[in-house]
Amino acid sequence: MTNHISHIELDDRNLPPPTPEIEQERKVAMYDLLEDNTFSLPSRDDRVAPGGPYRVNLSIRDKRLVFDVDTEDGRKAAEFHLSLGPFRQVVKDYFQICESYFNAVKTLPPSQIETIDMARRGIHDEGSRVLQERLQGKAEIDTDTARRLFTLICVLHFGG
Repeated sequence: MTNHISHIELDDRNLPPPTPEIEQERKVAMYDLLEDNTFSLPSRDDRVAPGGPYRVNLSIRDKRLVFDVDTEDGRKAAEFHLSLGPFRQVVKDYFQICESYFNAVKTLPPSQIETIDMARRGIHDEGSRVLQERLQGKAEIDTDTARRLFTLICVLHFGG
């Protein structure tokens, strides 16, 4: 399969160090993303986009989310900048529910943890929907890829 991300990097140089929980979320999302994802670049303005696999660098620059996409052999495939505005509330909600979840795991019974986890998944789904909408016409991704990328966006937001 060529329409996928073969390498992903987060530009977190200017961010404070993540908490152990955030670092674990990042590692799991990156591992899962590289194991199974769908990512392709549609043709734009009568130009055929280079095929994958792709190397993606995610960063936040000038208060914008930047996808820097290269081909496997290092040629520039695309770069798109997304406003962070549409992500702000869902990222904030996601961090709040994650904090509740991490605390619940330490002290609450499984039934209450499950309730919080369901809410966490719902917010995560919303974030992945926002991402898919924002990428429309720029990149085509499936739901699982959107979920994993949303987690990585949250990691970048954590320091932003």
